[in-house]
Amino acid sequence: MDEKFTIPLTPEKVPVKMRTEEEKKQLVSRLKRVEGQVRGIQKMIDEERYCVDILVQVSAINAALKKVGYQLLEDHTRGCVTNAVQSGDGEETIDELMKVIQQFSKS
Repeated sequence: MDEKFTIPLTPEKVPVKMRTEEEKKQLVSRLKRVEGQVRGIQKMIDEERYCVDILVQVSAINAALKKVGYQLLEDHTRGCVTNAVQSGDGEETIDELMKVIQQFSKS
């Protein structure tokens, strides 16, 4: 993996704007749906289902995860990045954002 795009986890950082209960509920609901789809694929593999049928489900999972990712990218940009720019600390945060966009777009 290209080290240039490796972004370390930063558990000490917190979002500038916390998610509402409704936003959290929507994200968790989408992720639970993905979790169910993954279990479905595991079952399909156990049952020796047709490869194309499994691949269609893998594609659906990828699309669902990307949708969650785009929502999180938007939240981060509108919250943390905007706040950092407004407070004069935007350069590092924009660099971080660009790295995460590059990493996200590779998936």
